[in-house]
Amino acid sequence: MIRSFRHKGVEDFFYDGTKKGIQPSHAGKLADILDVLNAATTIQDINFPGSGLHRLHPKQLNRWAVKVSGNWRLTFRFEEGDVYEVDYEDYH
Repeated sequence: MIRSFRHKGVEDFFYDGTKKGIQPSHAGKLADILDVLNAATTIQDINFPGSGLHRLHPKQLNRWAVKVSGNWRLTFRFEEGDVYEVDYEDYH
């Protein structure tokens, strides 16, 4: 279950459906990914085809990323079956 967000635009999109703080063309994919993150109980639940799930470095931070589109990723911390600090970033 998603417990917290870093990115206000993604948080608003998740709770209210507003696209104001995100790339509008990413809305469908973001909705799908957020649904998966919210339902996940293990990190493998997030490893769906095309997700590009990978652990970020340094590994001790326990942060992960999934691909949204192009260079855009949702990054998050996964801990004891919950998702924290969901961020939306163009990090490459």
